[in-house]
Amino acid sequence: MTEQRGPIAVIGCGLIGESWAALFIAYGYDVYAWDPSPTVRQGFAARLLRPISQVSAIAQRTRGLGQLVVAETLAEAVVDAVLIQENVPESVEIKRALYSEIEVVASEQAIIASSTSALTWSELSPGMRRPERLITAHPFNPPHLVPLVALFGICLSTLERADALYRAIGRKPVRLKKDAVGHIANRLASALWREAVHIVAEGIADVSEVDAALVNGPGLRWSVVGAHMTYHLGGGQEGISHYLQHLGPSQVRRWASLGSPKLNVDVCEQLIAGVTEEAGGRSVPELEAIRDSLLIKALQAREGQDVV
Repeated sequence: MTEQRGPIAVIGCGLIGESWAALFIAYGYDVYAWDPSPTVRQGFAARLLRPISQVSAIAQRTRGLGQLVVAETLAEAVVDAVLIQENVPESVEIKRALYSEIEVVASEQAIIASSTSALTWSELSPGMRRPERLITAHPFNPPHLVPLVALFGICLSTLERADALYRAIGRKPVRLKKDAVGHIANRLASALWREAVHIVAEGIADVSEVDAALVNGPGLRWSVVGAHMTYHLGGGQEGISHYLQHLGPSQVRRWASLGSPKLNVDVCEQLIAGVTEEAGGRSVPELEAIRDSLLIKALQAREGQDVV
């Protein structure tokens, strides 16, 4: 399906809203942004300069930059939008109230897409006049650099239109077959971090060693092949069937030893101390700049070479 051209509304202008707005603008879409905070709205345009330049360095696009309009009201932002990308706080009540306002003024054809990281479509849709126009569209941070967006909704045509829009801005949409807390990637990331915390809590290794093991081992491999494909390639010429037959039991043994740590005071103090040491005095903006630079290089290196 060909993507719809038209304005994009970005509602909620925090970190995720900035990323989405920069991404759409870099691919030539006009963006109408709104946030309930006048202070946030006032500085929004300046905060987009860096992410727009980052996307422009890696984007394959044929159009010039889109325009940004920082709207004074919600209605002004959504009235003509083909896609309304919602990025407000993770509160069912706040999101439902927002959707009620949006449905009064938005086009009947507009897609309402929530960037929620943990809430489900089933929690967000009650009370809507047309719930079939709502989808969850969970990105991975930072959305303007990490291509993933996980989609769920009940209307196939809505999903297909959203899928086309996201692909038009260089995203890699994946679709859930049923509603699930944490969608796909957050569930995977949470499972891995749970064990990373367990390793620290049990004194198996320090925070920095856990992170180094991930970045220089499975993380490097996962950046080009997924979890299932990794084990397919680990099975030799016979692939996954050989792996499951010969090494499946070793996986089960490892699963049985995985932990379920508690984020109590002691564990939290260990994590904070470990991350502080790993940061080595570098500020969050400095660490973000390093991360973003490496992400851009990784994306450039794998351009056109995706296994999945």
